[in-house]
Amino acid sequence: MRRRNRSKRKINDMSDYPRMVVSRSLKNIQAQIIDDLTGKTLVAVTSADKSIRGDIDKASSKTEQSKIVGTAIAKKAKEKKIKEVWFDRNGYPYTGRVRAMADAARKTGLKF
Repeated sequence: MRRRNRSKRKINDMSDYPRMVVSRSLKNIQAQIIDDLTGKTLVAVTSADKSIRGDIDKASSKTEQSKIVGTAIAKKAKEKKIKEVWFDRNGYPYTGRVRAMADAARKTGLKF
């Protein structure tokens, strides 16, 4: 909890950009882009979405699924004309699936 709150405190102090939040469970990974000023979710993608389900089923590992979700969130953000976000890893260590998703989003053009 302390690690999670520490990262959120830094982001909320400088809320010029929306915040991209990562949540993961044992089966799925999700990403949301949230505007903290209005308290609304601008873009959301999860590995259970029907729009990317075909690609998720072909993935060989959960890390590959995370890359697909990272690419999808960046594409949706581009459609909404969001170029830059704060990355909120929600207290999760920056390794494995979280890192794979973040790297895929960066490669697709999202800056953070």
